[in-house]
Amino acid sequence: MSVTPTGRVVVVGASAAGLAAAETLRGEGHTGTITLIGDEPAAPYDRPPLSKEILSGWSPDRLPLRAPADLDVLDLDARYGCEATGVDISESTVLLADGTEVPYDGLIVATGVRPRLLPGTPAHVLRTLDDALALKDRLGPGRTLAVVGAGFLGAEVASVAADLGTRVTLLEPAPVPLAHAVGEDVGRVLAQVHLDHGVDLRSGTGVSEVVPGGVRLDDGSVVEADTVLVAVGSRPNTEWLNGSGLTLEDGLVCDEFCAAAPRVYGAGDVARWHNPLFGTSMRIEHRTNATEQGVAAARNLLGAQRPFAPVPYFWSDQYDLKIRAYGHLRGHDEMRIAEGSLEEHKFTAVYRIEDRLTGVLSVGMSPKSVLAWRQSIALRARWQDAVPASSAGMAR
Repeated sequence: MSVTPTGRVVVVGASAAGLAAAETLRGEGHTGTITLIGDEPAAPYDRPPLSKEILSGWSPDRLPLRAPADLDVLDLDARYGCEATGVDISESTVLLADGTEVPYDGLIVATGVRPRLLPGTPAHVLRTLDDALALKDRLGPGRTLAVVGAGFLGAEVASVAADLGTRVTLLEPAPVPLAHAVGEDVGRVLAQVHLDHGVDLRSGTGVSEVVPGGVRLDDGSVVEADTVLVAVGSRPNTEWLNGSGLTLEDGLVCDEFCAAAPRVYGAGDVARWHNPLFGTSMRIEHRTNATEQGVAAARNLLGAQRPFAPVPYFWSDQYDLKIRAYGHLRGHDEMRIAEGSLEEHKFTAVYRIEDRLTGVLSVGMSPKSVLAWRQSIALRARWQDAVPASSAGMAR
């Protein structure tokens, strides 16, 4: 069931996915009212620079995703600083915190995620511009920072903080950071980069709580720090959908068309959808996916009915290294180095799940080095056809 060109569409979530959906609706000829609801008071802005450029000194003026004039052209019923608290599917209305009910003919849920927290004293997290500015003021020579969690977010902040002269302790409960995603060999390389830049990286170290002046470890000892950043993952913002009848399971559950129910679609970090390219359910927290899924959800709401089957992409900047990855790396059965050298921190790694090439990751390589691999992933290439048996090395 699609929305007519004059129907009212409500988009809840005013970030990359929500804005992409609104722009696509207008670009596809939708002339009805588009209500864009966001809980932050600002117009949509870019989030990846929060953990890198903003901490390094970028002006927040560079963050907005669109200039005011470009937003005006969209003729949106923009409601920034408004929190959605519920949805009534039977009545086709969204309830706001101020008691307002907003009717819809079509609904796109793009409410993103929020950081997970740790028990104890409140600590810094990083999701919003305000979070980034508050953390930025705590970095620099003579400062100490404890980062709990050595995933990509924690690693990026640690690298920026170290470059600014901050003494950084990076705490990670897993024996090898990021091994669950990129494999142990690649994880060790990325860990070594932090050590080479003077970061006190402690893997296999659990944190039980944040305390005044630092964090308490699982063994009872305390790591002292002026500032603590908790970067231990996120939770999808779905609580406002409780009781709606929509399926919620680590996100808003959607089908291959990004549909969660008739005339209700999901997009971005909050959406868990079936990706037919890999034959599995995914929820992806990367900027590129947010935009692409916002576009797909809007088109399908208007009746396109095209499966959303992307090759996911993400990137990370750490020190002078550029990390790029395409595909589905988690849960891989095998990893091989197809080009370059782990020892030189310059390589391309490829990943297998069962008999298919499913992912590629490059560190310090040209962007062109991964594009051919991306194409093979998109074409569902068999591992033995795509990856030479003589690849430089392999690991599980």
